[in-house]
Amino acid sequence: MTAAATDGAAPPADAEAQAHARAVTERSGTSFFWAMRLLPAARRDAMYAVYAFCREVDDIADDAGIAEAERLARLADWRDDVERLYAGAPRSLTCRALRPAVAAYGIPKAELLALIDGMEMDARDRIHGLTMAELELYCRRVAGAVGMMSVHVFGDGGEVARRLAVAEGEALQLTNILRDLKEDAGRDRLYLPTELLDEHGIAAREPAEVLRHPALGGVCDALAARARERYGEAAAALGRLDRRLFRPAAVMLHVYRALFDRVVARGWRRLDEPVAVAKPVKLWLALRHGLL
Repeated sequence: MTAAATDGAAPPADAEAQAHARAVTERSGTSFFWAMRLLPAARRDAMYAVYAFCREVDDIADDAGIAEAERLARLADWRDDVERLYAGAPRSLTCRALRPAVAAYGIPKAELLALIDGMEMDARDRIHGLTMAELELYCRRVAGAVGMMSVHVFGDGGEVARRLAVAEGEALQLTNILRDLKEDAGRDRLYLPTELLDEHGIAAREPAEVLRHPALGGVCDALAARARERYGEAAAALGRLDRRLFRPAAVMLHVYRALFDRVVARGWRRLDEPVAVAKPVKLWLALRHGLL
């Protein structure tokens, strides 16, 4: 089945599974919920299932209340259920909700497994010393994979759409990294790449020490420049795609670009200050880029 399969081509998900996927999405409070609402019903239900899968594996990786070994074991259980999903017999409610989406839109199994690979990176108790190549791989797995699943649901898994998925995914993930520097440091996590730390004379690798270093701003500015490039690449790809199909991607791109601009404006010395895009602004961006 190709990614361009028509709505309704898949067998319906069972009601319990679909209700679960929607509930997970709604409870999350994600900005993407309103972007999903722009889709036709069958594709919208598919995106609820995709989001629920992403949310639930991410919650395991971020659960500081359980030991690293238990987090990895639970992610291994999800990996097994993905295999069962593509064999036609998933067990979890979320993979049951994914079954018609996989059948109708050709969501690649490799992308679900890539997401789990990324969450296994995140499930470690201590994250220090990532190289730029490792950071790029991490972004490809935890965010690019989500984009790749999404573009198949939107109805176009072609080269330009894949380019959009990877560029937008990296831009969004780098925005999250720059926004959450202090929060991540509190969990012994540092995603700033070693090449940039070395380039700016920061020998430390302990997160708290890096965040206190006077050269931190140069590192963050360099990573922000990379994110800005990815936003530009994503916007260029989006301009070559069918606007009707990719409205959710457009909304997310512009909402996150607004968040990115606010993160950069906050700077790198007031990391305790929360950064967010106000709900009225999100709604305006959703209206402007999703409906107008």
